[in-house]
Amino acid sequence: MAQCNDSSRSTCRGNLDCSAPYSGDIGEVLLSVMSPSNLVAAEEGDDGFWRDEAGKILNISASDLERHAYCPLSWSLARDGKGGKGKAIDAGREKHAEIHKKVENFKQKQNDLRKALIVWSWWFTIVVIFISDAIIFTTITDDRTPIDIARYLSILSVVWLIAGLLAIYLPWRRWINLPIEKSEELEELMNLDESVIPRTFQPYGFIGGWRQGGRVEAGLLMGATIFGLHAIGLFGANDKEQAGFILVTVAMVWTLLASWQLQKALLADNALEVARINAGLEENTDVAYSDDEATAGLLTDELTGLRGRPDQIVIVDGEFIPVEQKTGRIPDRPHKSHKMQLLAYAHLVESTTGRTPPYGVLRYGNENLHTIEWNDENKHLLFSAIKEVQRLMVQGGAERNHERKGKCESCSRRYACDSSLV
Repeated sequence: MAQCNDSSRSTCRGNLDCSAPYSGDIGEVLLSVMSPSNLVAAEEGDDGFWRDEAGKILNISASDLERHAYCPLSWSLARDGKGGKGKAIDAGREKHAEIHKKVENFKQKQNDLRKALIVWSWWFTIVVIFISDAIIFTTITDDRTPIDIARYLSILSVVWLIAGLLAIYLPWRRWINLPIEKSEELEELMNLDESVIPRTFQPYGFIGGWRQGGRVEAGLLMGATIFGLHAIGLFGANDKEQAGFILVTVAMVWTLLASWQLQKALLADNALEVARINAGLEENTDVAYSDDEATAGLLTDELTGLRGRPDQIVIVDGEFIPVEQKTGRIPDRPHKSHKMQLLAYAHLVESTTGRTPPYGVLRYGNENLHTIEWNDENKHLLFSAIKEVQRLMVQGGAERNHERKGKCESCSRRYACDSSLV
């Protein structure tokens, strides 16, 4: 068959048997297994990345980079549809599902705490309002009786209550074509907990209606409650001094309710701490994203063709940090393949948010953590690997990159590899 001339950067077709020598930093080449029928038609651009005839860049995943760094043959077999087999694969999937469940439980407890604290702060605000009003009523001089004021407040409370209920049961945001609120950063991601009130009471993409309320509805009902309680207190007062006494009494009762809500918040905080320890997360860490392989948003970069879903993205000191969880035997130092996958996620976080993460975290078990810097050297390493994988997709020529029998013994695709050392 015809051979590809890599130096001319000509377009490779699927009917060519390409065997251009490996030019990356992965290691010695030994045997090509890429099926010609699996090659794609694309051309290398001036930037080194490969694009098809329509000018669309070839997409590769972070998992592709991990497999390729482990062994290009393993990546090639996976691309040919040879899935990984073995007890370690099944155990790894179960472990990842368990980790995700723990992280989701942490996020739920975190959300419960936020709700409890927000409700407590609102209730405590009502206490302050009542005490302030009591002081005002006992000091001002006016001919208008508390009953007159109570009537106005009653009407206002009813109006706000009706408006709040209508806002909850009718999709008014859709009727007036109100722009749906989105996160300014990571808007393509799902499961984002970047802020407190919008996420807790009004998730991103919230349209309301049909018994679903957001911040506007909560404000209307809170106002109706405040006006109504004021009216009840003033109806029972014969003069301003008595009105002030009633308002102070109501404030004391509401303080007891706020104390009960504070107790709920403290219990939620304790539950959150337990969930954080179970999930193996550091203190003062917020989880912005967690991959469940089903609903989590896919991070993409149109400039390099890279895409993927990190296990977690956490917020540490205001920075988005990708975290990759690895199960199984704990190594003395991070594997090169795992490092490559984490670098891919660091780049995806940067390209998606516009903010550069200082590092990424590889986690082996709960205690073994390794930070991988996201610097110029590692960026060059990542981009070189992306270009090499794209080249193999076009030209073929994937080769085993090692002489280690133990590596072949651990390979989940050894059953389909005719170049295995064992």
